[in-house]
Amino acid sequence: MSVQVVRALLAAFFSALIALPVGYFVAVWAGWTLFCTGLGLQLAFHFRNFARLERWSRNPIVDPSLEGEGAWDGVFGRLYQHEKDLRGQIAARDQEIALLIAAGQALTDGVVLLDGDNQILFCNTTAESQLGLVVQTDRGQPVVNLVRHPEFVDYLLLGDFSRPLTLRSERGEDRVLSIYIIPYAGKRRLMQIKDVTQSDRLDRMRRDFVANVSHELRTPLTVLAGFLETLQEIDVDREERTRYLELMAEQSRRMQSIVQDLLTLSSIESAPPPANDVVDMASLIDKLRRDAEALSAGRHQIVVEADSKADLRGSEPELVSAFGNLVSNAVRYTPPGGTIRIIWHTGAQGGEFAVEDTGIGIDAKHVPRLTERFYRVDRGRSRDAGGTGLGLAIVKHTLNRHQAQLDIKSTPGVGSRFSARFATRRVVDV
Repeated sequence: MSVQVVRALLAAFFSALIALPVGYFVAVWAGWTLFCTGLGLQLAFHFRNFARLERWSRNPIVDPSLEGEGAWDGVFGRLYQHEKDLRGQIAARDQEIALLIAAGQALTDGVVLLDGDNQILFCNTTAESQLGLVVQTDRGQPVVNLVRHPEFVDYLLLGDFSRPLTLRSERGEDRVLSIYIIPYAGKRRLMQIKDVTQSDRLDRMRRDFVANVSHELRTPLTVLAGFLETLQEIDVDREERTRYLELMAEQSRRMQSIVQDLLTLSSIESAPPPANDVVDMASLIDKLRRDAEALSAGRHQIVVEADSKADLRGSEPELVSAFGNLVSNAVRYTPPGGTIRIIWHTGAQGGEFAVEDTGIGIDAKHVPRLTERFYRVDRGRSRDAGGTGLGLAIVKHTLNRHQAQLDIKSTPGVGSRFSARFATRRVVDV
């Protein structure tokens, strides 16, 4: 029996104990009146506290002023403590849920939670960007109504998720997504979306690289094999034999140049960070000028514009190779009578080495891909000019190793400007 019941019985007992003598010695009605008054007061006390409890139950809050009298004080105290503990548990749970949501938002992969009917329950900001979703308005919508790519719809409806789906995002032609669907919690599904654009581009570049290397080497090898077969099977005069041998030597030198550039590019990619030596830019630019004049053989005007005596910190062999490629390209692709400018200047933003020419120029659509290996704007013209298609790739990797940027500006029929911009920390005042 609870304490509250015992207290109620004791109150009734004392009321009766007082009422009996009054009824016996005074009057019966007086005894009953006294007894009923005692019970009424007790009921009014309990009703008052019960009314407070009923009002609180309509809007339960953690209120330290929630107190009662007598036996009700313990009841209200336990309710207050229970509500406080419950609120604390709910707050802790909400915090854990918020942390889980924050972790989901921090993922670099897109995450979309679907129910059994493929309706969106949740998605993180990465998925919103990848698929064009807005979780506030799209929650509860079927995902196939929002991502209408036919391959995705078929993949989702087919239900075979043993392999991921790779598709190009409709929000960007060059964006490639890999979608994994993982069933969980019964019929629910988790979509994991990886952006594989970079790996797809690298894989495509690898395939193009193998194909281009094969193509570049196959041409001179075919020429060599043809001339060798001719010399083996046909008796030719001395003059013709000499011409064949010269052509074979030319193709051999071409293959040697390709292999040498490939080895140079490979060594740059796998080499440790470049040296931090001070490179004498005056001497380097003078060497580049002499090389340009030798390659031009008087067909162009070579101009040097060096308004700074500052030097560069870095690996001199790598910088000579990179700058030499820019200069030789300018000479090769500038018609006779044109002008090549070799420029070096420094300022508050750092140092800039540039090569300007009045050559054939390059269409803007080709500029972003010029530094890809073996990429050529015009294959026939590039081979005639003696290029291997690897020069600008070597320049790009060399500049990256020196924390420099390659900027290309070109106008067809007007000329081009290739500039290498170095940070201030690489510039050394003389």
